[in-house]
Amino acid sequence: MSMINLLITLVVVGVLLWLVNAYIPMDAKIKSILNIVVVIAVVLWLLQAFGILSGVGLG
Repeated sequence: MSMINLLITLVVVGVLLWLVNAYIPMDAKIKSILNIVVVIAVVLWLLQAFGILSGVGLG
């Protein structure tokens, strides 16, 4: 995967998370959990994209 694709994906995920946080009314605890889940998923995806988690069967 090229760096451009990585950057575009990160920007899209960031904008979507911002839109959800800004415009969908939710309890603060639910927003926090959602943010944590998205950040963990993105970190795992990045580690897999760079080959660090290639031995783990995450996808």
